[in-house]
Amino acid sequence: MAEATQSTSAETSTRGRPKTRVGIVTSNKMQKTVVVTVSRRASHPKYGKIMSMREKYKAHVEDHDYPAKITINEGDRVRIAETRPASKDKRWRVVEVLEKSKNV
Repeated sequence: MAEATQSTSAETSTRGRPKTRVGIVTSNKMQKTVVVTVSRRASHPKYGKIMSMREKYKAHVEDHDYPAKITINEGDRVRIAETRPASKDKRWRVVEVLEKSKNV
């Protein structure tokens, strides 16, 4: 009986790895939020042509306060990870800054 409860608690506490994406910050004008554009190339399902696709994600940054303290600038390359919903649109958070922009 004790073994059964231990295995179920271990199964419920184990979660899969969150999805991660690498993209470029396109907007940092919000408090604790940046907009990250992720570009990818994929073939068309019917015709096979290679297309460029992009998607925008709103990502949470804890130490980013727009007018006072800007930690992430536009053009920075960042890694974002999936997380629980922080607001209506925010379901991602910034994990790390991979490359700072040269336009600072």
